[in-house]
Amino acid sequence: PHSVQKGGNQASKFQLLDGNWNGSDVQMCQSILPCHANHQGGLGAGQLLKWMDTTACLAAERHAGIPCVTASMDDVQFEETVRVGQVINIRARVNRAFNTSMEVGIHVSVQDILSGVQKRVCMAFSTFVGKPVGTNKVQWHLEYSLASERRRLRLYNQEAFNNLMLDYHALKDDGQFIFIISECTRVESIELVLPPHANHHGNTFGGQIMAWMENAATVAASRLCGTYPTLKEVDMFQFRGPSSVGDRLVFKAMVNNSFHSSVEVGVRVEAYNCEEWNQGNPRHINSAFFLYQRTNQDGQFLPFPEDGERRYIAAMVRKRIRMARKHILYSRDEGPISVPWDKRNQVFLGYNNVAALTVLAEKQGWEVSSKNNKIRVFVLEELHLLSIKVEMVVDTPAFHAFSLLSDLKLRPQWDTNYLSCEEVERADEEETVYHIKCGPVNGSKSRDFVFLLSKRQPCKDGDPYVIALRSVTVDCLPPDENYIRSEAKCAGFLIHRLSISTCQVSYYNQVTSGVLPYIAGNLAGLSKSMEETASCCVKFLEQDTISTSL
Repeated sequence: PHSVQKGGNQASKFQLLDGNWNGSDVQMCQSILPCHANHQGGLGAGQLLKWMDTTACLAAERHAGIPCVTASMDDVQFEETVRVGQVINIRARVNRAFNTSMEVGIHVSVQDILSGVQKRVCMAFSTFVGKPVGTNKVQWHLEYSLASERRRLRLYNQEAFNNLMLDYHALKDDGQFIFIISECTRVESIELVLPPHANHHGNTFGGQIMAWMENAATVAASRLCGTYPTLKEVDMFQFRGPSSVGDRLVFKAMVNNSFHSSVEVGVRVEAYNCEEWNQGNPRHINSAFFLYQRTNQDGQFLPFPEDGERRYIAAMVRKRIRMARKHILYSRDEGPISVPWDKRNQVFLGYNNVAALTVLAEKQGWEVSSKNNKIRVFVLEELHLLSIKVEMVVDTPAFHAFSLLSDLKLRPQWDTNYLSCEEVERADEEETVYHIKCGPVNGSKSRDFVFLLSKRQPCKDGDPYVIALRSVTVDCLPPDENYIRSEAKCAGFLIHRLSISTCQVSYYNQVTSGVLPYIAGNLAGLSKSMEETASCCVKFLEQDTISTSL
């Protein structure tokens, strides 16, 4: 068998999400020719989107037995560049049929002819609706899979967007953002839909519309970057209505925001028939947001236009939602995380525990996502790693907060996720092993963790108090069949003294698959769980100070 690098493992995980690939799948193989390539010699993203949409549509129709049309395509993340001479394989299958719609999973891999090595190019999920003959609606049988969770995120996408917009507007009012944009990136392009652009139902081929959108977005991004930009991701195509042969399609694109390593371009598609064209009355049929890779040499923005503030903030919110969807639905198996606990190796384990937390805290690029009174929440994304930070200003002495937070047996008093916490082994005053039991999330089983807690007092003025946590394994606590044994790689608190009676408590967590369920709603903008837990922590620390002084 051919060797599989990177994409092979990811493809297997994709298959496990929705069952093994079988004879009902639809596959398309394409040899990449020069006519498919862009100006850089790679497969054009627009061409790939056309092939993906075609394959997914045929899979939907094979399952439904009637004509189907594209309703949406979820985020697409391009992981590999496909070159002329290589072969791509596109596979699509129906993951779940809902009442009147169905989700189709799409997996694209590339194979080098000479070496035989396969890699994953991208994966996506499309939603299709049937077009029955007559006026009757189509109702399909339900098939269980993780498609239901993806559908829930799609349905609540607007609610999450609105919630996060409120948070980011508050940050704007607090002076967190500097609004810059370039009007010169605005692009408007028109296409006349001809018979070759129509699918076998007479409507404009969805993949063709996607390809035209990608072209307009690329032009807009190139005007900012001053070079040929590389498309890395597309944020959910939303088909709002059909178009057909004879329609004029107007594509409007403009850069919305420029992040540290990417540029977001928004594209809106308007359709006109002859009558609507004369009246200037368009139909909004599609919108999507394209993410291009940028470098430090890219162009700078010009003064901000009148409606740019809304687009600028909205781009930040979409980035947050994309990040949440990626880590919730496409989480990767990080492999074993726990290390064996051995008191004879206590110095080494404790040092690594504290050092990992200190390194995480010193990383650059933390982005504030919410601010509420004394609490601020930050996120940091590095490739496939996601970390969170919660900063709290507490009216209590730093040493007092350190004493309370370093005793994990007290944590159930303020953290509702903790059902119980028992001390397993105390090596000395600085290292202790705990067994924590946490409640279930979304109907799943309860989880438990085995943590090594390492605490350190400041060596000199200005240094923080440190409480570091990481998962370990101990022989006396094997996994319990009643719990999902979960792991944390790096978590804990840094406590800085602000004055005699106040301190700043910063909580860090490098998110793992075991931790993710407890913060997923917060990341996606569907809850305020982290802010609520932090508020309970502040209240606990301050109330305890009052009761102690009395």
